[in-house]
Amino acid sequence: MNKARLLVVEDDPDISNMLQIYFKSQGYEVDAALRGSVALEKTRQGMPHLIVLDIMLPDIDGYEVCRNLRTNARTSHIPVIFLTQKDERSDKLQGLELGADDYITKPFDIEELKLRVQNAIARAERESLTDPQTGLPAGRLIEDQLRQIIRDDGWAFMDVRIDAYEPFKDVYGFIAGNDVLRFTAMLIGEVLDELGTMNDFVGHAGADNFIIITNTESAKEIKRRLKERFAEEVLTHYNFMDRQQGYISYPAKDGAPQQAPLMTLSIGMISPATHVFSDIREITELAAEERRKDVNL
Repeated sequence: MNKARLLVVEDDPDISNMLQIYFKSQGYEVDAALRGSVALEKTRQGMPHLIVLDIMLPDIDGYEVCRNLRTNARTSHIPVIFLTQKDERSDKLQGLELGADDYITKPFDIEELKLRVQNAIARAERESLTDPQTGLPAGRLIEDQLRQIIRDDGWAFMDVRIDAYEPFKDVYGFIAGNDVLRFTAMLIGEVLDELGTMNDFVGHAGADNFIIITNTESAKEIKRRLKERFAEEVLTHYNFMDRQQGYISYPAKDGAPQQAPLMTLSIGMISPATHVFSDIREITELAAEERRKDVNL
């Protein structure tokens, strides 16, 4: 499993640096933001597994940051631990009402904060809320989104798969494979920032499979842009020789060498305008069927 990624949002440089140094020493990847607006931008750029969020910030306060995260379909699942000077019951209730997962008051015990961070991330993964590699919504959160959209109109559902991912992982290793998953998650986020809306949803259904829920007006261009950018930018994950020859060689089960093409995306797209659904399983099954038709197109 990749290291869990934390985002520390704290305007006091001493506290921010201390938290970064400590959690990096505990094996986490840590990024930091001194302002709420910067925190929201960093969250869009790279999905953290958890956010440690100070309430008192110089631009927008932590409550507003949390409210923004919770009202955005792509960030609503991220666990948030509030960090504050205040110790009043009303402040805690306000944070919890906004969907914060925990609350710790300064001055705090760093070991206690570490346990709260560990527990919040473990709880999200245990309840199938997030994928441990990408930090994107998984399992139950994807199902919840499907139950919501099946009653609505105007949406498009995309089943996104990385073709030739398993041979790549066999040759380059699981760490390189996880890097590709995280690259794909980030790429989807960038394309949705460019062409989609804040109501779009991205999930990681497992292994090399992602899902996107967007509006029908944007869906075709999002699909085109994703396939185009992925085919171009994924090349940086290969060595020079494999890029030049356009394939990788890997041993089959009998030991004989085989060739696999470089990775591409196949995307199946469906909507209420093209299909009729009686339950959420039909949404995923029909999208997977459309995705299989899209391979190598």
